[in-house]
Amino acid sequence: MLSIDSLTCAYGRIEVLHGISMAIHAGEIATLIGANGAGKSTLLRAISGVQPITGGDIRLEGRSIANLQSHARVALGISHVPEGRQLFAPLSVEDNLKLGAWSRPATEAASELARVYALFPMLAEMRQVPAGALSGGQQQMLAIGRGLMAKPRLLLFDEPSMGLAPILVEQIFEAIRGLKRDGMTILLVEQNAYAALAIADQAYVLETGRMTMNGTAAAVKNDQRVREAYLGI
Repeated sequence: MLSIDSLTCAYGRIEVLHGISMAIHAGEIATLIGANGAGKSTLLRAISGVQPITGGDIRLEGRSIANLQSHARVALGISHVPEGRQLFAPLSVEDNLKLGAWSRPATEAASELARVYALFPMLAEMRQVPAGALSGGQQQMLAIGRGLMAKPRLLLFDEPSMGLAPILVEQIFEAIRGLKRDGMTILLVEQNAYAALAIADQAYVLETGRMTMNGTAAAVKNDQRVREAYLGI
């Protein structure tokens, strides 16, 4: 579904991604692990079109999208759930969700809204509550729901478990597993490498802007370097 070839990105004169290549197949979960500052969020932002690239190519189902603006990539089926949730705090839960479907016909948005409420019943109960009044876990559910409102085929997750209690982390990861069962293709960036590798099909390790390892999630999880650096084993 998604292929990246020799991708480079820079902030000003400082290059932060150096020749990144990877491939994600339809219906799988691929996870990207690495230390803080490795460039993981930058890579997701480059895929969604928020961060301009300086070289290489990004292809969605064989079509280059490297020169498309963000909204055009959303229309093609890419949705990004950003780090830190980035909700519209004064707006209600439902208004935040509806903003996720701004480019879609109202009838289609209504059906997606029902789907999100079925996935996260708590959001249905709090649909008129301002997003800023929600707990961290509820806000993360709302951020995921907003991403789903665009009816994506490829969903980018950036640190969905950040700052959450363990029981809420499990709820979020169960929701991600459910999306995969429904056929969603997912690229997951997650500091909780153990949990991410447990649900992923493929895994990539990014270190200081370079891809240093990739393979099945099981193989990467069992690599001694990964066990020492990211799993505390």
